[in-house]
Amino acid sequence: MIENVYGRRKDMKRYLLLSFLLLNACSTVPVAIKNPPLHDIPYPEATTQKITNFKDAPVRWGGIIVDVENEQNFTLVQVLYYPLDSDGEPQTDKSHAGRFVFKSPGFLEPAVYTANAKITVAGTLTGDIERTVGKKVLRVPLISATTIYLWPVYDYYSYHDGIGYGFDYSFLH
Repeated sequence: MIENVYGRRKDMKRYLLLSFLLLNACSTVPVAIKNPPLHDIPYPEATTQKITNFKDAPVRWGGIIVDVENEQNFTLVQVLYYPLDSDGEPQTDKSHAGRFVFKSPGFLEPAVYTANAKITVAGTLTGDIERTVGKKVLRVPLISATTIYLWPVYDYYSYHDGIGYGFDYSFLH
């Protein structure tokens, strides 16, 4: 009987440790995304003043992906800007303030970086770029990305018995 109790405690400790490690691994957001730069340039300030005033300034901006364009040696991603919360996640329940584009070296898979996905980017403001939205031509800020974080999608579904809600962790595969 005593061996059985100690064996259960040992198993329980293993399960708790494994659970802790799995939960910790799922919640890791890169430091550059979680913490804004020391002198972060707010999006509204960068778009209302001359963009050249902020050349090479560090920024951390985010929002919803609008478009992905892969070129030979880089990718341009157009994003609808939303303010970020304290963890760096775009607050899509707030009003959007405009658009920006970030440039990433290499290829970003459009099947992964899809329209309407939440994204946060850290990098430097390098100037602006022309984009066409419908028949309107816009000049939007351009960021050279150093860190890109695509936020996981949590699918909420109700259990078959109608009690409670659960999470779909399929994004972990």
